[in-house]
Amino acid sequence: QVQLVESGGGSVQPGGSLRLSCAASGFDLATYSVGWFRQAPGKEREIVSCIAHKDNSTYYSDSSKGRFTISRNKDKNTVDLQMDDLKSEDTDAYVCGIARGWGCPLFPFDYDDWGQGTQVFVPS
Repeated sequence: QVQLVESGGGSVQPGGSLRLSCAASGFDLATYSVGWFRQAPGKEREIVSCIAHKDNSTYYSDSSKGRFTISRNKDKNTVDLQMDDLKSEDTDAYVCGIARGWGCPLFPFDYDDWGQGTQVFVPS
């Protein structure tokens, strides 16, 4: 059974860190491009970061650049998002998605499957 499961969310003080993990079961995550998105209630998913299947090139949104790092862990079959220097505006649900193809899609409609998400809360 193909499944994506996110973990690692939680509550952290401003300036703190969290490490989100997107774990795949039933397939090899390394054969997909993987994106991390954030989603507020009632709003569309917004790209945070992506790692491409083709060459593991990465993309970061302006708000995540310099603070977040996306990486693959092939041994664990995960894609992780290290989030440092967290701010209150980072508060949201974070969800990972997989996309077939070589590049790094920036929009949700280009993704084929999603996990359930994990919540990140940073108080102001």
